[in-house]
Amino acid sequence: MLIQTIIAAARDVFSPALRRILWKSIGLTVALLVLVWFGLTRLLGLFLTDHHLSESYPILDTFAFFLAGFGLFIALAYLLPAISAVVAGYFLDDVAEVVERNSYPADVPGQPLPFGRAIFYGLRFGALSLAVNVLALLLLFVPFVNIGVFFAANAYLLSREYFELAAGRFWAPEDVKRLRYEHRGTVLAAGAVLAALVLVPVLNLITPIFGAAMMVHLHKALMARRLADGRAGSPLRVEVGRGAP
Repeated sequence: MLIQTIIAAARDVFSPALRRILWKSIGLTVALLVLVWFGLTRLLGLFLTDHHLSESYPILDTFAFFLAGFGLFIALAYLLPAISAVVAGYFLDDVAEVVERNSYPADVPGQPLPFGRAIFYGLRFGALSLAVNVLALLLLFVPFVNIGVFFAANAYLLSREYFELAAGRFWAPEDVKRLRYEHRGTVLAAGAVLAALVLVPVLNLITPIFGAAMMVHLHKALMARRLADGRAGSPLRVEVGRGAP
């Protein structure tokens, strides 16, 4: 199931139907990265000019020296999952509509999340991802532990965010959580794919669109399996005013 959803998402990301959304997503991601880079450089400049703070906390001085060089780009890489979360929340409904229309034309289409809720989800997961990845960045000099924390944490966070956004077009929030828990192994494996993608320079810029498309396909595949097992409508409860998958 997962292999098929990865292939389908890869095909969708570079399709003409999603090309415009992809470029807009990349543009927003790059703009946010530049904004974060600008903020980090300003904070770093203030720190380096504060001699008293530098003497009081020598470990911060070492960390700042590291960030002043190539480490700044590494820091941005650790912040990319959080930025991806915000961008995904903004574009997911656009991606989902295209994927559902082109790949599942006979199915009842999902209902877009209210704009405020979509942005809230993106910001909420973005803040959580930021906290986790800052911790992973602080562990940068601890071999193996650092990459393990980074990968495991982002696999969980990205799987949770993208799946809840995709399934939230059909189900009430409490039912989305129940569905994610019932299929936690498959959903987490999909998150691991996204966490691995985040590690690939340049290609990681497509994470928001690829992740959105993949989770739409994964949700559809899980619903098809539930239907085949006679469980499509139970124990999930469709939110009032929303269509069932």
